[in-house]
Parts: sequence; C-alpha cells; structure tokens
Amino acid sequence: MIINRLAEVFVGFASGLVVGTGFVAFLTVLGIIPRLVQLSKSIKYVNKYQAAVILGALLGVYLSFTDISIRGSTMLVFLWGGFHGIFIGMLAAALTEVLNVFPLLAKRIGIENHIIWLLMAIVFGKIFGSLFQWLYFVL
Repeated sequence: MIINRLAEVFVGFASGLVVGTGFVAFLTVLGIIPRLVQLSKSIKYVNKYQAAVILGALLGVYLSFTDISIRGSTMLVFLWGGFHGIFIGMLAAALTEVLNVFPLLAKRIGIENHIIWLLMAIVFGKIFGSLFQWLYFVL
C-alpha cells in the first residue's frame, strides 16, 4: 500500500517537473515575456512580470489541488474572465509576433497592404465566436 502511494507521489512530481519545464521552455525559448515587455515599453516592470508569472503558476497549482471555490458577483466573474481573455490574447499575440505569422500569411495570400483587415477579422471572429459559445452553450 505504501509502495503504491510513493509511486503516485513520484509520478505526480515527475509529471509536474516535465510540465513546468515545458512551460518555462515555452516562455524562454520563444521569448514571449521579453517580447511583450519590449512591445509595451515597460522594461522597468520586468521583475514584476517575473513575479506575476511565478505567483500565477503557484496559485493555479494551489487552486487545482484544493477544493476551494471562489464565489462572487456576476461583475467579479466578468472581471475575472476579462483578465483571462486579456492574458490569452496577449500570449497568442506575442506568439504570433515572435513567429512572424501574420506578415508571412499576408504575403502568401497576397494581401500585404490590407493586413489590418486580416487582424480585425481575426479579432472580431474570436470575440463573436466566444460570445456565441458562451451565450448559447453556457447560459
């Protein structure tokens, strides 16, 4: 019985290390956070960015392993969801910026002069798709 528990602890710890290493590799190798800092011209807050990533990861792990549920008003849920959306959007934008996805796509399909329309189509498509999914399937 104790051997099974120790094996579970070992596998869980090893899995956490692998996932954590992948997350750090994603952030450092692709240069997501440095690129966000560069684009936002906020190099003086780089230590706060680092602390926010670490604390966010630790809070996520803590909330995943506990039975804590946060109850709040509808406005708090909208605010919380907004922060999640901003984070995911910034992460996706930084990733595409680092990989130069949009300029390459625009050049391939021949719309270099209309790249703003491509970006707006993606932004509004994401907004309307998310609203449709939330309003139709959630409410």
